[in-house]
Amino acid sequence: MDTFTSLEVSAATIYKLDAADSLPLSHAWSMIARDHTHVFGSSPQLGEPASVIFRYATSEDNTPRWPEGFGFRYMQGEAGPVLHIIGNDELGIIYGMLYYSRTVLGVDPFWFWAELPPAKREAIELPIRDYDSSKPRVRYRGWFVNDEVCLIGWKEDYPPTEEVWQPVFEALLRCGGNMVIPGTDLPRHGIHHQLAVDMGLWITHHHAEPLGAEMFLRAFPGKQASYKEHPELFEQLWREAIQRQKDDKTLWVLSFRGQGDKPFWENDPAFDTPEKRGGMITYVVRKQFEMVSEVVEQPVCCIAMYGEIAELYKQGHIGVPEGVIKIWADNGYGKMVSRRHGKLNLRVPALPEEGDEGKNGVYYHVTFHDLQASNHLTQFPSSADIIADELQNAFAAGADEYVLVNSGNILPHLYTLNLVAGLWTDGEAKAAEQLRTFIGRMYTGQQERIAGLYEGYAECTIAYGPNADDRAGDEFYHHPAREIIGHWLRGRTDTEERLVWAAGEQSFADQVRWFGERAEAAVAGWDALYNQCLEVMERLPEEERRRLQVQLLVQIELHSSGCRGLASICQAYHSFRQENYPGAFIHASHAVWHYTEGQQALARASAGRWEFFYRADWLTNIMNTIKHAETVRGFLRIQGDSPDMFLWYKQYLMPETEKHIYLENTHRNPLSDDELARRLEEKLGLGR
Repeated sequence: MDTFTSLEVSAATIYKLDAADSLPLSHAWSMIARDHTHVFGSSPQLGEPASVIFRYATSEDNTPRWPEGFGFRYMQGEAGPVLHIIGNDELGIIYGMLYYSRTVLGVDPFWFWAELPPAKREAIELPIRDYDSSKPRVRYRGWFVNDEVCLIGWKEDYPPTEEVWQPVFEALLRCGGNMVIPGTDLPRHGIHHQLAVDMGLWITHHHAEPLGAEMFLRAFPGKQASYKEHPELFEQLWREAIQRQKDDKTLWVLSFRGQGDKPFWENDPAFDTPEKRGGMITYVVRKQFEMVSEVVEQPVCCIAMYGEIAELYKQGHIGVPEGVIKIWADNGYGKMVSRRHGKLNLRVPALPEEGDEGKNGVYYHVTFHDLQASNHLTQFPSSADIIADELQNAFAAGADEYVLVNSGNILPHLYTLNLVAGLWTDGEAKAAEQLRTFIGRMYTGQQERIAGLYEGYAECTIAYGPNADDRAGDEFYHHPAREIIGHWLRGRTDTEERLVWAAGEQSFADQVRWFGERAEAAVAGWDALYNQCLEVMERLPEEERRRLQVQLLVQIELHSSGCRGLASICQAYHSFRQENYPGAFIHASHAVWHYTEGQQALARASAGRWEFFYRADWLTNIMNTIKHAETVRGFLRIQGDSPDMFLWYKQYLMPETEKHIYLENTHRNPLSDDELARRLEEKLGLGR
């Protein structure tokens, strides 16, 4: 028999899929078939004699035996070498198939989200070299597709269909993920849960929906959400959830929080001591654990050490059943400390203490929504070194059984999602090296300059506090601005409590000054980064230019326009306090225009595949900020131009000779706010 040194893969390659009755493997095969077609220009064949075979491992294969392990084995066939891609289990075969897609067919894990199709090829020569997968550092690893309003609004159908969810789950699998919370509080008739199961993923739950059960007040409207009063109703919901998911791969979340993701004692004030609160949580968690164990053999269970639960556990008031994974959360800004609640920011370490027994894991945010300074439409605002350092420290502390990443709307967060995927696979990473590898996959030229843009991004974000993770995302320019406007127009001059978290306990005027100064100081940095990005884009091929616009330029524009808009609102307020109403009106108009520039940046990025992607911007909600700015502008015009909206025109714009002879019945067509602001700006010398 001939000895071969290579295997050729081409349009004529025949594949064989053993265990074709598996729905997850069928989904994976559809990915391989599509990839093969993209590369070679024709659909692949399934049949005999196959030269690439996907199958389960046998004892003779000597491939990795851990869960989800896989190997490549080249064996001699009748017509030449045959590549056997062998998985230890269903996900092992899927990962083997996707490794083949990446390393042989050249398909990037983010091919869909980065609009990065594989190169066309006539044939690919594979050296005869066996391969064994490495064991991932983290056993359960995945995404929480949370605050996913862009995904919800992207297409017309609600809840989102397979067209939206399939690329999400595929990218997760290609990143080596095996677990997902598929969306937040979506209608149960939607496809999101079942499609994730059908694609081979483990399902887990939001900590506010223990066991994936229906919210109590949704199921029983009008009843008090008290386990003490209605234990049978809570347990009914839990039992229904267990029955619904008992045949799926499920990581059961045990938890007891109140309705709307808050402490349960806000609905049940009888629990007024830590001992009472911890005792109830301990009882409920153990009850949930027992209910699952009655139905599911050796269930995988976890408990979210989130907020008040972590605090009560560290105080010794909560007991966790043996074998349950304890999940520790970062503060939403990448630091493994307790999150900020309003103005309270204790920053209590959120990792298992030395000597803590049992399994531990991490819930981690690369995107967040908190109505303060979080990043929703834009990427992680701090240095990526924080992500690498914090997760590596978590692993060193023993929190390496589970990593769940808040992935938001996917598209704005590819860089950081890629970094975390490297960490959950290898257990360690250097952010700078990961960045350059990522950029090398995305762009054929200007790679070092593009890497510099990403690193410069974190240097440009506003530092609003003393900690390294106190960096502002896109929501910083919008939620505080709307709170400033609301407090202002309600005639309040006292401290705005909702701004204390950043600007402190000072007068409202000083709070406004605090925000304005930081916004103004950041403008120059964003301008410079924007110009650098444009320079780089001019040197890129068209498709790569578009990629950089969607992945980075639009985010820079949101920061730049947001800084200017917030600064203008603050300037308008100070002019108002000085009773300089025309000046305040002009500054408020600038705010409208700057925030509108952010909306226009989203519109420019929403082309082709991403048409309508940002139309459900309901969280940062730039349009809401524009309306607030328009409202305050109208309010300011009324201060000096009411009732006929003609006085400022007469005072500042009308020629002197006309002021004394005009007839009112021929000069009463008021200028629009925009036109009046532009002409006043020119006349009074107030620039943008």
